[in-house]
Amino acid sequence: PLSRFWELEPGTDCGLYTIRGYRPMSLMVATGTNMNRLPTSANPANDATRYEPFKNPEMFVQLSVRTKMAQGLLVNTPSLRDSVWFGYTQRSYWQIFNSKLSRPFRNTDHEPEVTYILPSDLSLGAGWRYRVTGLSLVHQSNGQSDPLSRSWNRWYLMTGFELDNRWQLHAKAWQRIRESAEHDDNPRIQDYIGRGEVKLGWNVNAQNYLGFTARGSLGQGRGSGRVEWLRTLGE
Repeated sequence: PLSRFWELEPGTDCGLYTIRGYRPMSLMVATGTNMNRLPTSANPANDATRYEPFKNPEMFVQLSVRTKMAQGLLVNTPSLRDSVWFGYTQRSYWQIFNSKLSRPFRNTDHEPEVTYILPSDLSLGAGWRYRVTGLSLVHQSNGQSDPLSRSWNRWYLMTGFELDNRWQLHAKAWQRIRESAEHDDNPRIQDYIGRGEVKLGWNVNAQNYLGFTARGSLGQGRGSGRVEWLRTLGE
């Protein structure tokens, strides 16, 4: 799966500047026990000035694509090729059930990134293979103006391992790119969203996939977990 996804080998190559999927395309109902209707920040310039009567249930929409911009820069052998990718992910929270507010989009996050992929094929024993190392530069922003503007930049290092066509193990560690206090509209976001994650993926069969992701903030006492089930549509 990792070889096909990142096109690590010539037999998996789909060429440059063609559009592929990246993160899962999603359309779902989302809700929570509490909605932040008056966002505040450690930067006073980013405290919301108006309360919005948002409802807890809403639609979540995620669109995500990527394209390969270059390959064979440092590694170009008959069995392995490195590559550079550009990806874009958009996540929107849509108050579709809130007719009193004319069903607005509560928030939309934009996440462009550039990633360098270095392939490998190292046997680790028991059938496991070390397949990929990646280095990425990411910007994430909600595209709004102050006081509701929220953005941050980071770089991350990732690795990927696989066991046959059944299991994948991914690990990421990231570092925020510092900003001045005056322009930082997301102080200490890394203490909440985390500084790294580990994901275990299981191909149950040809139609079903289960993923388990854990995030942590390394000593800050905060983290998160996610379980996802993906099913192929059609045959």
